[in-house]
Parts: sequence; structure tokens; C-alpha cells
Amino acid sequence: MASQEERKAETRQRLLDAAAALFAERGIEAVSIDAIAEAADRTSGAVYAHFGGKAGLLNALLESLVDQNAAVMHAELSVAIAGDAQLAALWRTFANPPQGPSEGWMLLEHELWLYANRHDDARSHLAARYAEARRMVVESLDVWTAEGRADTPGPTDEIAPLLIALLLGLEMQHRLDPDAVSDDAAVVGLRALTGLGRALTETTAPSTTARAAATTSRRTT
Repeated sequence: MASQEERKAETRQRLLDAAAALFAERGIEAVSIDAIAEAADRTSGAVYAHFGGKAGLLNALLESLVDQNAAVMHAELSVAIAGDAQLAALWRTFANPPQGPSEGWMLLEHELWLYANRHDDARSHLAARYAEARRMVVESLDVWTAEGRADTPGPTDEIAPLLIALLLGLEMQHRLDPDAVSDDAAVVGLRALTGLGRALTETTAPSTTARAAATTSRRTT
């Protein structure tokens, strides 16, 4: 039998999942507390008990998305080989997220952006979330650079917002017209900003000078 704490945790997660799905489907403004409670098979009182209201639920949802999306991205990147395959895995996280609670996260992302631009309290929370996303990107780029896998065209703290903007912008176009943004095109853009594929090629392939020297050596021996 589940303990009281386990039941509370389950109720909280059910409410978060229901809110995420409804916000993405209908828009934040159009979703009521009662609708969220009904979708989660809980009472409206449970929403107020756990989150204090719709604003508290939205803030909690923002915080949970950071962890969920980071876990999905980490899983995609950890199973992919370096270079273009890793960039393609990163792009798939945005363009074709895996089924489950995070499946509609990009639609929710757009809804949250619209909502935050109309409500000051939500704006500060979303801005903080983007700041954390940039910090995580900088951290990853710094690690890849230290390992000789990345070669960014500028400081990583300047590349991070560009990388996030590229992924979000390409996803918006891909959502409207999948043929407009191919996986190969996305990889080209990501490679230009991260240098992942380029750095891999430069470190694994012999330089022109080295190949020429090797050829000359073979001819003279």
C-alpha cells in the first residue's frame, strides 16, 4: 500500500502532467483549475492544496520542465556517437520528442512564452528558466571544447543563446512544415555554432600537409 507521501507525490505529478497537456492543447488562458483537476482525476481542492492556484501550478510546471527536458537531452546525447550523430540527436529532442509527458513540451514552450509576455510574474520565472538553460548549454560546450570535440566560433556564453534560438526557431518552422527544415539542414546550423562535427573531423582526419608528407615519404622509400 502506498504511503501518504507517495500518494501526495502521485497526485502532484498527475496534476502537473494534466496541466502540461491541457496548456499545450488549449492555451494557458483557456484552461481552468476544474479542467486540470478533471483531467488528472483529482479534485479542484487538490490543485489549491499542492500549488495554491493556477499561478503556482504554472511555476511548478516551469521548474519540472527544466529537469525533464534536461534528462531527455542527456539521454539522447549520451547514446549518440560524437559529431553529426550527436547534433542530430539533439535536434530530434526538439523536433520529434519521445512519447510521454514531455511529448508536447515544445507546444507548451510556445504557450509559456506568450503567457509570460502578458504576465510580469510569469515573465520572471520563464526568464530564470532560460538563464538556467543557457548556463547548462555553456557548461556542455565548455566540456566538449576541453575534450577537443567542439570548436565554437566565439565565447561559449555568447554561443549559448544563439544555439537555443536556433533550435526553437527551427522547431517552429518544422512544426508548420516538416519539409521546410530537414534533419540535415538542422545539423548544418548546429555544427556551425558548436563545431562538433568540424572539430571531430579536424582531430581524426590527417591534415593536407600530413597527407602530402606521407605520400612523399612513400614515394621516396
